[in-house]
Amino acid sequence: MRREAPPPNRVIGLLVLVAGLGWWLLATVSVAPNRIVPGSPLRAHEAAGWPAALALVLALAGLAALTWRPARRRLWLALALATLLLMALPAWLALAATSSVDPSLPQARLGLGAGFWLLLFCLSLMVIELRTRLALGLSAGWLLVAAVVSAWWLASPWLEPLALMREYQGRSDQFAGALVYHLLLVGAAVGASLVVGALIALAMRRHSAIERGAFTLLNFLQTIPSLALFGLLLAPLAWLAANVGWVNALGVRGIGWAPAFLALLGYSLLPMVRNTFVGLSGVEAGVLEAARGMGMSRRQVFLQVRLPLALPVVLEGVRITTVQAIGLAAVAALIGAGGLGTFIFQGLGQAAMDLVLLGALPILAMALAVDSLLGALTRRLDPRMAAGAPA
Repeated sequence: MRREAPPPNRVIGLLVLVAGLGWWLLATVSVAPNRIVPGSPLRAHEAAGWPAALALVLALAGLAALTWRPARRRLWLALALATLLLMALPAWLALAATSSVDPSLPQARLGLGAGFWLLLFCLSLMVIELRTRLALGLSAGWLLVAAVVSAWWLASPWLEPLALMREYQGRSDQFAGALVYHLLLVGAAVGASLVVGALIALAMRRHSAIERGAFTLLNFLQTIPSLALFGLLLAPLAWLAANVGWVNALGVRGIGWAPAFLALLGYSLLPMVRNTFVGLSGVEAGVLEAARGMGMSRRQVFLQVRLPLALPVVLEGVRITTVQAIGLAAVAALIGAGGLGTFIFQGLGQAAMDLVLLGALPILAMALAVDSLLGALTRRLDPRMAAGAPA
């Protein structure tokens, strides 16, 4: 009996169409003589010549052809081609910089246009789609990411005219400090929320009245806009700093890290408490009864049975909380908390979008990395998957 051919992958076809049209019709880069003057938009063939522009279009057409009859071997070839295209983008940018930026203007810069961002976004989605179709594991995904990042790093000496690189070079020391501060602020808030959330969840399991009141309060806290919560914390923290000596000695002020930390802690409590409570309550009664029948004490049942079985759900709460805190920490820059959000708001105030990207792109990368790593850890610790359930 003749085996029926698999249907075409319409997702890849649509992404190829969108990427190709954006690459051909939209401006891929812009060239400006300095940071103040708006850049002149250039399409792909105007920035780096017709051969490079046509080569990428032909490669996209090859991707569509490989996935039109998506046998596994063709999907492997398509994944390799999509990854190579992502790795070739910095080389194309270097060519565009050499061709379009006047070397006699030391402040001239090359900005990234809508066509380039659309192509980068579509190629990334293609790699994700093909990796999913091939059922590749997390290690393969990180290997693909490492290959693409290595290509950009190797091309960095030729990307000096890139506006984003110029913004980074002018603020490299400040950027490193802001990145570390951002990570410390998020880590402290998530760590504190894990401890406080676990204590609240344990208290809720013992007393139903605490359960109702705690969820009501945490749900209400979650509805307060972040800027409003920052503002509500300014006056009481300023009063405490002025009237309580040890609070002032800790460096607590009406602005700065203290209101940012408390706001992040408040927003982190609901997902942490909810997941911890659900995880601990969701352990089957039969499993607990069997543990007691083996002679385990209440402490042993909790530490050796209930907590390990609840851990995947608790880690899911940690994942949600951490990703949320990474984004909210950027808003805290408005009250002098520092971090990567400083670059975002400085860029908005100066109408410098590349400065905005200098702060936004690392936040996006951190959120994606944390989501991927903690999600993989949750799946690994899930007892159903450990028993052989499909991932």
